[in-house]
Amino acid sequence: MDTRRTFRATHLLTAMALGFSCASAATRAETEAPLTQAGEKLLTRYAAMLTALRAEIAKALPVVDEQRKSAYLKAREAERAAQALVNAAQQSLHKVQQAAALVDHAKGKWIGGAEKGIAAAEAALKKATTEAEREAARKELAKCQADKDAGLKALKERQEALDRAKAAEPKLKQDLKAAQETLAKAQAHTLKAASELNLEPFLASDRLDAQLVKCVVLVQATPRGLAEFAQQGTEQEALVERLLGDSGLTKQMVAADGARGGKYGRAMEIYTAIQKASPRAGEGLFQRLALAISLEHAVPIAQSNPKAQADAPATVDPVKRYLHYEKAFLDGELDPAFKDLSVWEYRNVVNGDEPDWTLAWGRQMLRNYRPDHIHTPDYRWRYVEAVRTEVAYGSQDVKNDLPTLQNYQNIIMNGGVCGRRAFFGRFILRSFGIPTIARPQPGHASLAHWTPAGWVICLGAGWGAGWTAYGKDLDFLETTQARKVERAYLQVQRAQWVGDALGEKRAYGFHSSDVSGFWNSVALYLQRAIIEKAQAVALAAVGTDIGEANESKEKETVNAATIAEADRQIVVGRDGTITIPAVACSKPTNSTARIRFMRSYLGGMQLHYCRLGAPETFEYTFEAPAGGRYALSARVVTTSAGQHLLVAANDAKEPTDIPVPFTVGMWDKTPPVEVSLVKGRNVLRFSRNEPVKGLTIKDFTLTPAK
Repeated sequence: MDTRRTFRATHLLTAMALGFSCASAATRAETEAPLTQAGEKLLTRYAAMLTALRAEIAKALPVVDEQRKSAYLKAREAERAAQALVNAAQQSLHKVQQAAALVDHAKGKWIGGAEKGIAAAEAALKKATTEAEREAARKELAKCQADKDAGLKALKERQEALDRAKAAEPKLKQDLKAAQETLAKAQAHTLKAASELNLEPFLASDRLDAQLVKCVVLVQATPRGLAEFAQQGTEQEALVERLLGDSGLTKQMVAADGARGGKYGRAMEIYTAIQKASPRAGEGLFQRLALAISLEHAVPIAQSNPKAQADAPATVDPVKRYLHYEKAFLDGELDPAFKDLSVWEYRNVVNGDEPDWTLAWGRQMLRNYRPDHIHTPDYRWRYVEAVRTEVAYGSQDVKNDLPTLQNYQNIIMNGGVCGRRAFFGRFILRSFGIPTIARPQPGHASLAHWTPAGWVICLGAGWGAGWTAYGKDLDFLETTQARKVERAYLQVQRAQWVGDALGEKRAYGFHSSDVSGFWNSVALYLQRAIIEKAQAVALAAVGTDIGEANESKEKETVNAATIAEADRQIVVGRDGTITIPAVACSKPTNSTARIRFMRSYLGGMQLHYCRLGAPETFEYTFEAPAGGRYALSARVVTTSAGQHLLVAANDAKEPTDIPVPFTVGMWDKTPPVEVSLVKGRNVLRFSRNEPVKGLTIKDFTLTPAK
């Protein structure tokens, strides 16, 4: 026996068990809580436990044939080289796009902006009445003219550069195609070499799972981290003991990517509290939901409260968050797919910064205001289409945010640029129980969310243009694709768990960084094989053209609504009160680009006047039992302040203004305005002065004036 080798291995395992590394020791030292005497004993115990587990796992690993391992490693190197050629070819081709963008910038923002400035300065010069005004206008005109001249010079240079790049483009495309073909062959060769390592029998077996998942918890939590938690008292120590002794629960945890920040003790504390708070939290979807919240909230999530609520909780209460979603599900308020989500998917639902009451508001608001976004069969746009239709692009109104409103209520009211719109999109998806993540890209914020067909990017460029918490977004995409094949994906995770036990750096994909660990690389090739076998397809991004624009250039299809005669029926009460359903229009008689008819959660149907589109009037033709003055009011929903509706009865020369209340997404009535009707046939004509925000109407009531 080589005692020196054994000594080195023992010391390495001990150092790894203590959780020390050159890169992170200093950071942890700043945040570590001092250990009590009991804590020191616990640290020693947990460290010894980790050392023993690592030794046991290392001993149980299959022996890999050295020749096959060498062939695999050579194939990996060849693939890396091929990938580098593809990257270089893509970068060269990207220079053509950059050159085109510079030309567009010179033509548009630079020269176009200067020309607008020249026109404005010339107009100011004509209107000037004093010498000072004329001088200021002449200076501005000279400045804008100089700016235009500089733009024209830059345009000439940029156009020449673009022409040169365009001339080289055909060859660059050929080079890229050749590099991609070489890479595809290299990837296939590496995949074959990985399969010939003959690790599948080991990775397909759950024989070592109990040791692996326990080891992963000790690695991620660190013995010291567990000791810090357990030293707080007998209850906390018991929770750690339960964690380390329940391999089934531990496996669920690490399979869902573990406790945030490695805070497994706190996760167990939350999980236990949820179990006590709800008898339903012990099995099925509610158990998965409880575990997801416990893992995700192990590190407290700061709560985004209205600024006026100074005494509101600073962080989200995880037990209340669980109870909120449990009740919402039982009340039938969440998406039908919610019941079948995994623990990992639930984590991307329950991690919002909004208070629970704001989640409830989001659901109620959309049910009242745009129920069509709830019922659309297109999962890519379900719920989140509210961003496209309701959240204006631009920051000019952000100054009007109200301190009494929560952030997401302010966003739908006042709009915002890409960040606020993506934030609202993720919020409304979480409100209905749909998993979603942030997916930023250079200079822009967008989101990605779950659909039954796979994850889709919304309001941004497609897969490959950005990143997530996992690194490059393509790595996240591949993880989601492989996770759909749950049984096979366990083999990927077992390889990662072995890598954790051996001290490898965890890798989630080949796109983010070089994968150095043997077992982590094996895991990713297994993942690639799963994806290829499943023939997974990446969904194209949606809403790319409105990521930084107010209105889409894509032509929207307006679907005709099915309106029953009962939904159009105008009712006259015994007291002469006339109730007109909003969809009982004589013009238009069905949905248009601006006016939409849709099913209502109040029963029957309702009308929505859209924020975008060409202005349009809508009319109602009806019989009045008696002529005279009537008080007209409407049952409405708004999400923005300062709304108005104009009404003209019959041949009135001027319309009457109806101030529409800011209802914050709830149903309310407009204050009554007086209109004059004649006995028999009448026409009410409604219009709006642009620009407008969205307005939903259920019905109109005409009450005879007394």
